[in-house]
Amino acid sequence: MAGIKDVARRAGVGVGTVSRALNGSGYISEETRKKILEAAKALDYQPNELAKNLSRNKTDFIGIMMPNLEHPFFASLLKYMELELYRYGYKCMVCSTDQIDHREQEFIDMLKRNVMDGIIACVDAPNEEALEIGRPVVSVERRWGEGIPMVYSDHEMGGRMAAEALLNAGCRKVLHFSSQGKNPPFEKRHTVFRTLMREHGVEVIEVEGEWNHMDYAYDREITRRYMLRHLEVDGVFASDVQAFGCMAAALEAGIRIPEKLKIVGYDGTEITRMTYPALTCVCQDLPGLAKAGVQTMVTLLEGEPSPADQVIPVSLQTGGTV
Repeated sequence: MAGIKDVARRAGVGVGTVSRALNGSGYISEETRKKILEAAKALDYQPNELAKNLSRNKTDFIGIMMPNLEHPFFASLLKYMELELYRYGYKCMVCSTDQIDHREQEFIDMLKRNVMDGIIACVDAPNEEALEIGRPVVSVERRWGEGIPMVYSDHEMGGRMAAEALLNAGCRKVLHFSSQGKNPPFEKRHTVFRTLMREHGVEVIEVEGEWNHMDYAYDREITRRYMLRHLEVDGVFASDVQAFGCMAAALEAGIRIPEKLKIVGYDGTEITRMTYPALTCVCQDLPGLAKAGVQTMVTLLEGEPSPADQVIPVSLQTGGTV
């Protein structure tokens, strides 16, 4: 593989002149520039991007930390983030923290070593020391701490939409699947939902799942267990994946949807429109979350002040389960 010295030798110039020509820095006559570019093309010279990036203290890579790449919400969010980063000229390095100890800290250490320019975090901060990175970090749907901008959906509105959908359908006893974490923004949807239901005299049976445990086998087991234990309920509020588990368990027990059981999901990923009946659910704006997260990162990289937290609107998808 040809190196910069080979290009210089073929063009009959010094290495520094080749470097200036290829990087567009400093004055070089048009004749010399043309000669260097022709030599580089003839030798199929590929610049050392790592060395180039180190010299300008920039990598054009953004790290993205996700809790589970198999989960449809995070898989879709990652897709939109990568597309948005590409529009700004950045590539992404992806880290899945599922079943890998200390993965978050390893990624943060890579940021400190200038392996990437910033991190968009969709996971919890590993510890308080992680808040003192001194490099650009944007959190999405997780609360990292003061000074770190956050982008999240309007979960207060989402919880209200879900509650109103089941209340308007006449539900009087509902299963509510939730989880408790480190005060994430999405906890608000559960708080609002249970408050509104109880204010209207609806009995709410709480099913609190394990924090950050989001594999299919776990969701299938927990939804089937509680659905078959509470066949008398007439409503369910759960994430999209858990809602599908409830639908399967209800059909197994001979319960008709939506005649006997109403189900409202949360997330609104594309798969919710591929079932029959289609899932009624609160939809998070995944392209909007991705765009806001990436634009916030670019703002930080350009040296602008940290933007305020951004709340992205949600919407209700009317399907056939309510």
